[in-house]
Amino acid sequence: MDSLITAAARALAAGDPLGALNRVALRDDAPALALRGIAMAQLGELDRAKALLRSAARAFGPKEAVARARCIVAEAEIALVSRDLGWPAKALDTARATLEAHGDRVNAAQARYLEARRLLLIGRLDEAEQALADLNSAPLPPVLRTAHALVVAGIAIRRLHTTAAHAALARAERDARLAGIPALTAEVESTVRVLTTPAARLIARGEARPLLLGEVEALLASQALVVDACRHVVRDAHTRISLASRPVLFALARLLGEAWPGDVPRGTLIAHAFRTKFADDSHRARLRVEIGRLRTELEPLADVRATKRGFTLVPHRADEVVVLARPIEEPHAALLALLDDGEPWSSSALALALGTSQRTVQRALDSLAAAGKVQALGRGRARRWMTPPVPGFTTTLLLPGPFPGA
Repeated sequence: MDSLITAAARALAAGDPLGALNRVALRDDAPALALRGIAMAQLGELDRAKALLRSAARAFGPKEAVARARCIVAEAEIALVSRDLGWPAKALDTARATLEAHGDRVNAAQARYLEARRLLLIGRLDEAEQALADLNSAPLPPVLRTAHALVVAGIAIRRLHTTAAHAALARAERDARLAGIPALTAEVESTVRVLTTPAARLIARGEARPLLLGEVEALLASQALVVDACRHVVRDAHTRISLASRPVLFALARLLGEAWPGDVPRGTLIAHAFRTKFADDSHRARLRVEIGRLRTELEPLADVRATKRGFTLVPHRADEVVVLARPIEEPHAALLALLDDGEPWSSSALALALGTSQRTVQRALDSLAAAGKVQALGRGRARRWMTPPVPGFTTTLLLPGPFPGA
C-alpha cells in the first residue's frame, strides 16, 4: 500500500475526511475509490459514497476478498445511517466471516456492531444483545469501544435498566474522548441526554408531572398499580395485564386510573370510551357490559366497583393508582418516535421497524405531513422523511420493542 493511501486511511480514522480527499481525490484505483467513498460518507454525501464503494468492490481483484469485504461493511454503515434497514444482512454476515477468517478483527467487529445497531433500531433487543455476546471490546480501538458501549446503553435504555445505561455511557464518553472524533462525541452526548430528559408523564390524583427514565423504572418496580398508556397495560411490580387489543377496555381503565381515588360518572365514561356526545339506553347497557369485561380482566389486580355516580377502581394490593402517560399524545406517536432521532427514514424502513405494512406507514406519513409534523425529502424511491426533535421530551418509551416485564 503506497504512502498516500496509508495517509488517507489514517486521516479517515481520525475523522478528517477532507484531509483524506486531498490525498486521493484524483485517483481511480480500487483502494482510492474505497477511501473516497468513506470520506464522502463522513461528509454526508451518502449516495455518492455508496456509488464509490460499489465501484471499489468491483475494482478489487478476485484475490482481494478482504478489501471487498471491507467495502461491504462500509456500505452497510452508510445504509444504517440513511436508515435503509432492508439491506441484506446475509451479505454483511458473509463479509464479517471473511474478515474474521483473514484476521481483520477490527473491521469484523465493526460489522457485528452494525448488525447489532440495526437490530436495536427495529426493536429486536434479544438478538442485538446476542450479536454482542461473543465480542470482547477491550482490545479494540476507542472508536469501536464507543460503538460497543452505545449499543449496550441503547439496549439498557429500551429495557429501562438505567443503572446499566449510565455505566455504559460513562465508558462511551471516556472512549469517545480518546477517539477524538467530534461526530462520535456528539452521538454519545445525544444518548446521554435521553437519561436526563423527561420520557413520560405521571398522572396521579388529578395532577400530572414529567418523569425521567430512571423515575419510570422506579415507578414500575414500586407497589403502585400503574395504568400504562405507553404500552396499554395495567400492571404492578408482579403482574402485567395487557389491554393492547382491547382499546375500549383500556380507555375505561385509564379514565378510572386518572380519577382514583375518586369515581368517574357514567356519562364521562360513555363519552370518552365510546366517543359519543349523546348517551342513550343502548350506550348505558354497553357500558355495563364493558365494565363487566374490564372487571374480569383486572381481577388479579383490582376490582371495578359501582358508585352512585359511576364506577371506581379499587386495587387489591397497591396503595396507590397512577397513570403512566406518553410524553406526547398523538395517534402516530411510535412513528414520530423513530423520526425523533433526526435521521432521514424511508417508509419501508419505518414499516420494518414498526412491524407493519408500508402502505399503513405511508398513510400515517401523509396525515402527519398534512399537519406539518413531518417533511419529505426527495422523490420516488429516494424519498426520505424527517421531523425536528420534540422539544423537552425524549420519546424512548414510544419506540418499538419489548417493554419491561413483557
